[in-house]
Amino acid sequence: MNASRKNLPADERRAVTVEAVIALAGSQNPGDITTAAIAKHMNLTQGALFRHFPSKDAIWQSVMEWVAERLLARIDSAAQGIDSPLAAMQAMFMSHIDFVVEHPGVPRMMFGQLQSTESTAPKRMVQVLTQRYTERLRARIEQGKATGEITLEVNTQAAATLFIGTIQGLGMQSMLSGDLQRMRTDAPGVFAIYQRGLRSKQ
Repeated sequence: MNASRKNLPADERRAVTVEAVIALAGSQNPGDITTAAIAKHMNLTQGALFRHFPSKDAIWQSVMEWVAERLLARIDSAAQGIDSPLAAMQAMFMSHIDFVVEHPGVPRMMFGQLQSTESTAPKRMVQVLTQRYTERLRARIEQGKATGEITLEVNTQAAATLFIGTIQGLGMQSMLSGDLQRMRTDAPGVFAIYQRGLRSKQ
């Protein structure tokens, strides 16, 4: 890292720190990422790092906020202007897959936060992200029911939960196989099965 990047304004320094954590999480267990490792990755001292964050927990909260903001913006943009609820959901599904492939550390970090038994700020941020994501899916599913594209027999909450859970499952299997690109390969066929369960038979 060059000298100019060592003297960034506070907001930019925090953003660069978040990016560093996400990069590190892509190649190692997020639970093993220490502030010393973050500082070393950024070519900084821990003291310089803590001038911008009061604690390690604050760093993780900023990371989860970054994830929530970017992911929701990504799926919103993907679905924008698509009239068909199922087509919009497919666009959301594929854009989420692309986001995970581009940022492989994200699912590792989210799983790690949710495994915590404590109610930390980063964990609460993941919960808020899931809630906001679910609200968007529920709205699309209800729209589909209203237009006759989605069968009225579908349980809206269960369908939204399955949508997110399916992506998490694809991510888990890809990480186990060591081939994250597998998500892109498997996603269309998996969504086709999901969609078949929702589509109205009329």
